[in-house]
Amino acid sequence: MTIKIIRKRLEDDNTLNERTKLSIDDIMEVLEFALTTTYFSFRGQIYQQRFGTAMGSPVSPIVANLYMEWLEQEALVTAPLDIKPRLWKRYVDDVLEIVNKGSAEPLTEHLNQIDKTGNIKFTFETEENKQIPFLDTLIVKKPNGSIKLLVYRKATHTDQYLHFQSHHPLQHKLSVIRTLMDRKDKVVTEEKDRELEESRIKEALSRCGYPEWAFKSVKKPSKPVVKDQSQTKSRGFVCLPYKQGLSEKTKRIFKKHGYQANFKPHKTLRNHLVHPKDKRDVKTTADCVYEIPCLGCPKSYIGETSRLFGTRMKEHKSESDAASEKPYTRAQRKTSVESAPRKSALTDHVAEDNHVIAS
Repeated sequence: MTIKIIRKRLEDDNTLNERTKLSIDDIMEVLEFALTTTYFSFRGQIYQQRFGTAMGSPVSPIVANLYMEWLEQEALVTAPLDIKPRLWKRYVDDVLEIVNKGSAEPLTEHLNQIDKTGNIKFTFETEENKQIPFLDTLIVKKPNGSIKLLVYRKATHTDQYLHFQSHHPLQHKLSVIRTLMDRKDKVVTEEKDRELEESRIKEALSRCGYPEWAFKSVKKPSKPVVKDQSQTKSRGFVCLPYKQGLSEKTKRIFKKHGYQANFKPHKTLRNHLVHPKDKRDVKTTADCVYEIPCLGCPKSYIGETSRLFGTRMKEHKSESDAASEKPYTRAQRKTSVESAPRKSALTDHVAEDNHVIAS
């Protein structure tokens, strides 16, 4: 169904030829291949995804949003007049509606009939105590009928943020304050509520070790930067693992030479806990370039094979063992190597210098 929807959108786009030279058939062929050939491995077994788009794929959110656009347009056009919403605002899969009293349930039933697969199910929650959440905003109805906005936090919210004593760059910690303060300024509509929200932010972050000077440094207005035309442009950016004490000095050195250095933590919960893909056995890798170091000298052998690396490595090992087991003197080994059929430079090195390769 989604494929048909996307094709229809492309056919209705009069400006498509201005943005690409590909035909609609070409675009759809590539897109259909990308959406229907999703494979993944789990515990050594290969699986094919039978329904939906792949998580993490750049095309997945675009395809999902195109389908949701079609679904909401179809739902609103076909909705009976007595349950049609007076306001409909959607962000991805969250919808804010204003409907007549008693229309929420029949409208939800109507929405759930649009998707024939039955995989998309709408649920609803109604206003309670003259307020309702939408995304991270809490919409509150005032006694005079107007509304105000507050920051919404779920009941399970714990106010746990990046601790100030954690091993992270200082700008990461200050950005926590800046992000929360920016959200307060952009979401909260009344000054009194902004003051209460700011107090809550400071209280929560203080429990996470944030000192008073950190709040002041973020709140302090920044001076306008006057660009000097004589200054050299930045040569680029570098991103390095963060090491407290060393990284700050490294950043100053990079800045001196015209580079901007950014840092990222190298030990994260994601790195320790999340492993979405099975580790691939190197020996089962084919069509690869490989390196085999020598254990007797700094030299190494660089090879290429279209077969499994494990198979090629066994051949190198058996040839090297056969060459090293013969009781030759160094001169005899050199003569033997020069007269023997050349199998690889690796075998010659083992036979001539009586060295051992890493297995």
